[in-house]
Amino acid sequence: MVKDKDPEQFTYSGEKARQGEIILRTRTRRIIFIAGLAGILLFALILRFAL
Repeated sequence: MVKDKDPEQFTYSGEKARQGEIILRTRTRRIIFIAGLAGILLFALILRFAL
């Protein structure tokens, strides 16, 4: 395996490496997010027992 000559070429700070964050600041956004998670769970349960 060939090693790179510049080891800092692939070094990223924590802020650059961060993918993103879920911002649920309002009550409406939290409700929509939780309803989506519950919907996915319900859909998976329906598929499991229907097939």
